[in-house]
Amino acid sequence: MRLKDKVALVTGGGSGFGEGICAKFVAEGAKVLVVDRNLEGAQRVAAALGPHAAAHPADVSRKDDALAMIDAAEARFGPLDILINNAGVSHLPGPTEDVSEDDFDRIVAVNMKAIYLATRVVVPRFKSRKRGVILNMASTAGVSPRPRLSWYNASKGWVITATRALAVELAPFGIRVVALNPVAGETPLLKTFMGEDTPEMRAKFLSTIPIGRFSRPDDLGNAACFLCSDEASMITGVAMEVDGGRCI
Repeated sequence: MRLKDKVALVTGGGSGFGEGICAKFVAEGAKVLVVDRNLEGAQRVAAALGPHAAAHPADVSRKDDALAMIDAAEARFGPLDILINNAGVSHLPGPTEDVSEDDFDRIVAVNMKAIYLATRVVVPRFKSRKRGVILNMASTAGVSPRPRLSWYNASKGWVITATRALAVELAPFGIRVVALNPVAGETPLLKTFMGEDTPEMRAKFLSTIPIGRFSRPDDLGNAACFLCSDEASMITGVAMEVDGGRCI
C-alpha cells in the first residue's frame, strides 16, 4: 500500500501503459481518475478496478478539458497528489520531409502542449499544499532516437528537458517532477512505431533490446509507483529508463 490514500490522475489511462499504471496505483491504495479520449476504454479500466477508480473523457490538448479533468478528480476523490501525463501519439515511420504538417501538429499538441496545459493547472494547487508529484511519459526515443521517427523523437526529448527544468523550479515548493523512458511496448502504439506489425519487424525491434522483450504495462506501472511514492522523496528530475538495456 505504498500509495495509500493518494489521489492520482492518469491521462491515456484507457489502454497500454496508462492502464498498467492505473491498475498498479489502485492495487497500492491510490484513488485514480482514468482519463482518456476514448471514454469506453476509460470506463472499461475503471470498472475493472472497482470503486477507487473512475473514468473521465478528455482531449488533453484542449485547455478546457485539462482544467475539467483535474477538477473532476478532486471533486470525486479529494485534493490531487499525483499527475501522470501519459497520453501520447506518434507518426508513422518515414522520411522527415514526408511527415505532414497535420501529423506534426498532432505530435506537438498531445505529446507536448498537453503536459504544459495540465501542469499549468496543477502547479498552483500543489504549491498551496507544498506537495505533489508530476510524472511525464517520455521515451527511449528522446535519448537514443530511431531513424524515420524524427518528430516523435524530438517531442520526447522535449518531455525529458521539460521534466528536468520543472524539477529544478518546483523542488523548493515540495513538488517533484519525474519521467519514464519506456522502450517500445505491447500497447496500441506499437504498430505505429514499427509501421507494420509483422514477425520480421518485431524481430528487428527486439534485436535492439538486450533483455529480449518489449516493455509491458506492468513494467511502467511498477516504475511509476516507486517514483510517485514517498520512497522516492529524494528523487526528482530523473528520466528513468524502463527499456531492457536498449539505451546502454
